[in-house]
Amino acid sequence: MGTIDKRKKLIQLIDQYQNLVFSICLKMTGDYFAAEDLAQDTYLLAYKHLDSFDGAAEKAWLCRIASNRCIDYLRAKERQVTCVDFTERGETGDFEQAGAVPECTDEPFASFSNKEIIKELCDCIEKLPPPYCEVAREYFLHERSAKEIALMTGDKLKTVQTRIYRAREMLRKTYRKELLV
Repeated sequence: MGTIDKRKKLIQLIDQYQNLVFSICLKMTGDYFAAEDLAQDTYLLAYKHLDSFDGAAEKAWLCRIASNRCIDYLRAKERQVTCVDFTERGETGDFEQAGAVPECTDEPFASFSNKEIIKELCDCIEKLPPPYCEVAREYFLHERSAKEIALMTGDKLKTVQTRIYRAREMLRKTYRKELLV
């Protein structure tokens, strides 16, 4: 695909799906500004990978990119360390022994909320029946593709794809419907 064709396709995707992609990012993060950034990241990644995209199910493809970007964002935010009051540090304590001062999280409530969202998803996945539970865990939490899961489990690719589809449908009934694609 040529550069001009890629740009036209990207513009078409943005025009058609910008509200959907942004709403996914906003629902998953709960942060308006982070959702804006993640939506832009989604389109940048889509543009980067347009050559390898087969053109089928572009809505699902974009939504998957958006949800993966949000999961990455939530995981990175979860790893941030809360600020420590320097006045509580003892005289001999040294905060820089690991090479850096701990980072501050701006929004403790958002961080707590994101952990709760991920925990709720994990709980719902664990309640799925056996063949779907394992596939959903690998697909949604570990971000493995259907092909990777098929190689891991020894099942046929179509079987894994069907299980992913059915797991998603089961999760829609138990988990927040608007968070899943």
